[in-house]
Amino acid sequence: MKKRGLVVGCLLSFSTLAPLVHAVDGISVEAGRSSESTNTFRLAAQFDFGQTLWQNQSGNVRLGGYWDAGVRRWSGLDATTVAISPVLRLDFGSPNSAMTPYIEAGIGASYFTRTDFDSENIDLGSKFQFEDRLGAGVRFADGSQLGLRVFHYSNAGIKSPNNGIETVSLHYRFDI
Repeated sequence: MKKRGLVVGCLLSFSTLAPLVHAVDGISVEAGRSSESTNTFRLAAQFDFGQTLWQNQSGNVRLGGYWDAGVRRWSGLDATTVAISPVLRLDFGSPNSAMTPYIEAGIGASYFTRTDFDSENIDLGSKFQFEDRLGAGVRFADGSQLGLRVFHYSNAGIKSPNNGIETVSLHYRFDI
């Protein structure tokens, strides 16, 4: 009886996660290179704002956005970053085009598993870092996206030292 109750309890617990899974609008994968010449890999989920925030009169320039929650692995630094960020995106061209170019920018919060990287003479000062990003790319008719992003991580001087670290990544997103 206890076993059956445990199974039922687990199933009910997992069923509460279903709305969160359906809320994910896209998944992205990234590969990049950091300012310290290490490889970075990132997996993230995107949650679209679900509305256009602004558009010009012709509708060919639109401002929208999404929430991005991701995990980045810094292979040469033996570190992992978990981050969440709102991102604003400006799309250029008809929404029904085969390819729609865009630019994006965002500032969010991140958590590093390490703060000091002796081999690179880097000390981030704190595990909490701000994540700043700029990106550009193309959205295809099927909703997938391909682009380039630049990330800067810094604690904004909240704690010394504040060396910061950067990465440039090629990313691919597919809609769910």
